[in-house]
Amino acid sequence: MSRPAAFLDRDGTVIRHVDLLADPDRVQLLPGAAAGLKRLAASGRAVVVVTNQPVVARGLATVEQIHEVNDRMKSLLAAAGVTLDGVYLCPHHPAYTGACSCRKPAPGLLLQAARELGLDLAASVMIGDRAADVEAGRRAGCRTIRVKSDAPPVPLPPGLEAEPVPDAVAEDLAEAAELVVTMK
Repeated sequence: MSRPAAFLDRDGTVIRHVDLLADPDRVQLLPGAAAGLKRLAASGRAVVVVTNQPVVARGLATVEQIHEVNDRMKSLLAAAGVTLDGVYLCPHHPAYTGACSCRKPAPGLLLQAARELGLDLAASVMIGDRAADVEAGRRAGCRTIRVKSDAPPVPLPPGLEAEPVPDAVAEDLAEAAELVVTMK
């Protein structure tokens, strides 16, 4: 039996955006992140982080360093009583590695998580702070919520002609979680 998921972008959604993040000591949870994730988990949803990490393709970090950053995020969340069901990452960048099916806005990370964890994409939601997050969720068949972010703006990802419109917008992850559990 499959269950719904809350897919979440990492940087700017769960943790503070830090340009070229490869140092676990620089990881900070965003206000409302732990409370929002707790609320999502309590609603019976799998809580899964899906993150683009092009710093690997650019040679600015190793996959091991990204795992250390993710482990630090998981440790901070665990201290707040939150356990993630999964963390999926795309280490690619089209300029360095060519196209792939896992780099958001492609839905590959969500599809992989759904297969491996037995998730119902149509009953799931993707929450993120960027156009690529919203589009990845839309392409996977999920509802979408865009959270406001302190991250600097970025151009639209290749292949997107216009900003995708999310199903809802929230101030932070805590507000997004409340929207998710009350969505029909």
